[in-house]
Amino acid sequence: MDERMARMALSCVVEPATWSVSQAVDEFGAATVWEALFGSSDPWAKKAHAFDPAKVVAAAAQAGIRFVIPADDEWVDVVADLSRDVIVHQLGGMPFGLWVKGGGNLAQLCSKAVSIVGSRAASAYGEHVAGELAYELGQGGVSVISGGAYGIDSAAHRGALASRTPTVAVLAGGLDSSYPPGNAALFDRIAENGVLVSELPPGEHPTRVRFLSRNRLIAALSMGTVVVEAAVRSGARNTLTWANGIGRVTMAVPGSVTNANSYGPHQAIREAAAVLVTNASEVCELIEPLGRQTPIPDAEHRFTDELSQAQLRVYEALPARGSRGADEIAMRAEFALGTTLALLNQLFELNLVWQNPKQEWQLTSAKHRDALLAER
Repeated sequence: MDERMARMALSCVVEPATWSVSQAVDEFGAATVWEALFGSSDPWAKKAHAFDPAKVVAAAAQAGIRFVIPADDEWVDVVADLSRDVIVHQLGGMPFGLWVKGGGNLAQLCSKAVSIVGSRAASAYGEHVAGELAYELGQGGVSVISGGAYGIDSAAHRGALASRTPTVAVLAGGLDSSYPPGNAALFDRIAENGVLVSELPPGEHPTRVRFLSRNRLIAALSMGTVVVEAAVRSGARNTLTWANGIGRVTMAVPGSVTNANSYGPHQAIREAAAVLVTNASEVCELIEPLGRQTPIPDAEHRFTDELSQAQLRVYEALPARGSRGADEIAMRAEFALGTTLALLNQLFELNLVWQNPKQEWQLTSAKHRDALLAER
């Protein structure tokens, strides 16, 4: 078995962040480790004998998923920092490979990226801050990485999408199904120009331990991690621990002292485990080399600035080229069909969209939009 297939086999058989196996792969190579595992009495050996490479390859191809290893151009080299002697909750080590889905290039997106993480049960303040921070970072050409969960993660991904800068979602299960299911439409939007990433092959489902092992990837893929709202015991604080352990910049946004979700960021700041930040400029100041900070440009007026949040979600659900039916737009915008049709008609009245002879909706031409902006 060659190195690529051996890494794929190990990713299907061995749980992510199994330190001993990861270290053995670093030292001896995946093919050697697989052969030893296959012929041993190790607990993983039973799964190794049941591994069907053709079935896994076919499932990945059907779902549009690719497997990336360190020899590939799309591999993110800094993930090698996970090979350091850093163990959190008995987990650690570099991934055998990464399952990737989407139109973006993982290495390019992570070359200048920040992770934004936080509570699933986020407050309106937390979601607003995460969305604005992601949007401003995207405006400055910085990609945003998060975990695809409800709350802060979703707000960060949506803020990044609004900035037109692709975003990266690191998930704790196979990429052939969406978890949480309610974010399926969001994951589709992310995959258009960004990527979904997982250590787990198609068919695998999230578990508590897999969420914890996933957190180390969120930390390792980016230049720094920002925590926006996190309870006493949370995955977001776990991600911050990983980021500190592998030498990444760690940051936290302060919140209300009456909100239990402010405890995590406030504790991290008080213990000097994170630097207090309040906006994208402060984040960029920390992640850029001294004297090379990339300024966040002043936002220029755009015709979309005058749209409501609901109108903007429907507008962004339309493709840059071509058209979509109202039902698909409703799914992507996460609105009921009737609400979507009403919003599409509002956008039509503003000359921003039109309905073609196939009864599908599409954006008006750039020339027309520029003329509209000039009139305003």
